[in-house]
Amino acid sequence: MLAKTWPDNKTVQIVCHGHSVPAGYKTPPLLDPFHAYPHYLHRLIKERYPFGAMNMIVTAVGGENAARGAARFTDQVLCHKPDVLLLDYALNDRYVSLEESEAAWRRMIEDGLAAGCKILLATPSWDRSYFRQDDMWRSLMEHDRQVRRLAEEYGVGLMDFFAVFTQYVERGGDAEDLLCADDHPSRKGHRLLAREAARWFPCR
Repeated sequence: MLAKTWPDNKTVQIVCHGHSVPAGYKTPPLLDPFHAYPHYLHRLIKERYPFGAMNMIVTAVGGENAARGAARFTDQVLCHKPDVLLLDYALNDRYVSLEESEAAWRRMIEDGLAAGCKILLATPSWDRSYFRQDDMWRSLMEHDRQVRRLAEEYGVGLMDFFAVFTQYVERGGDAEDLLCADDHPSRKGHRLLAREAARWFPCR
């Protein structure tokens, strides 16, 4: 639909639902949505589809986990009638159990699919637990694996943010480049995330 031109096109609704990373928080309370990956992704898609009509709607809330996101999913997400739905909660889901997180993701995925959405799940971007290699880092890897399993089970798309950061470091990059002063991505980190998400919107 993005490749169609007026008057045959329709406005494609892309909704990004998640926590502080897609919301655009840097070091709270600083909020910088115009340098967060949903905004960068919007620009990348428009470059590929200059005649396409689309809205990028961000329903993300800083500090939220999937359980809280699922609780407001019908009223604050599906109300926008999304054509494409991006879910990004794994970074904060370490503060609830894997079981509670999984149940919330399943609810959102199933409700989104029932509403006719194309769904993209995000593996977690990194935070500073990478440098400590502690229990928080090991928990992040568990949530990374869980998101992968859910994407495969439901046959939905995967935005592999965890792998993007991993590959950057494995190729000799400094993980500090990808993080700001707090535990959120830097502008460079957000650009990498946007390019990963943009794989699902190839040029036609």
